[in-house]
Amino acid sequence: MTRAQANLVLLLAGAMWGMGFVAQSTAMQAIGPLLFIGLRFVVATVAMMPFAMREGRHAARPVHKSEWLAFAMIGLLLFAGMAAQQIGLLTTSVTNSGFLTGLYVVMVPFIAVILFRQWPHPLVWPAALAALAGIWLLSGGSIGAFTTGDWLTILCALIWALQVIYTGRYAVASGRPVTLAVTQFAVCGVVALLFALFIEPIGWTAIRAAMPEILYAGVIAGGAAFTLQAVGQRYTTAPQAAIFLSTEAVFAALFGAIFLGERLPFEALAGCGLIFAAILLVEAAPAFLSRRRLATRLTGRNVI
Repeated sequence: MTRAQANLVLLLAGAMWGMGFVAQSTAMQAIGPLLFIGLRFVVATVAMMPFAMREGRHAARPVHKSEWLAFAMIGLLLFAGMAAQQIGLLTTSVTNSGFLTGLYVVMVPFIAVILFRQWPHPLVWPAALAALAGIWLLSGGSIGAFTTGDWLTILCALIWALQVIYTGRYAVASGRPVTLAVTQFAVCGVVALLFALFIEPIGWTAIRAAMPEILYAGVIAGGAAFTLQAVGQRYTTAPQAAIFLSTEAVFAALFGAIFLGERLPFEALAGCGLIFAAILLVEAAPAFLSRRRLATRLTGRNVI
């Protein structure tokens, strides 16, 4: 898979996550957030398990014990990020949550440098800031006074950044992205259900009412999208992946307008434009600059 194809895979994952916001919004009318998280990732585990088994049969080597532990750690990061976001929504606005979660786009390159001395392409920095500005506009261009929920959402953004970085590293190192994805689904689902058993009401009538949303969020926005993230990140860098995955906010707004009748004001459309401009910057500009440098070396003069 080329880097361009990998980035398109990540773009598709962002679209699936965006649609997942619609499912999550309507499911919360029937069941609690932890129960929803647990059920959707149990469904994701079951849906993607055959693909993980097929990957294992064709693998060059078995998964090492240290890699299994890393896969489980990524599953805990997935649970922690989702739980922090959901609990944060109890005391913060959707606008604040949307913007603050998007902070992970800027956090990823910084954390990659701090933890692993992994320096991104210089164009990633302005592209990350442009994507963050786009998320700001998409969220309404304002943010209220900080609450406990806001700080929890910032914690969520930090956890998402770590999840993106470690997913990329271990998808490459193990060569088993689908196995990684299914393991993190299983860990996240089991942990979420254990917490839900103690702190949320559980009723089969409510679960049946939310079943269409659970199935979509589990099979598509959960199983397929997170697996596409793991596969795509084998062939691109974590900072670039974060920018492409940030299109989740654009698709959430788009599908919200289509299915929930939400209106997109001008600043939201401008935010969508900024996010896609950031994508074009990290996707097209490095290739253009490389071709220009090559032409300059071959001709001995600057090429415009």
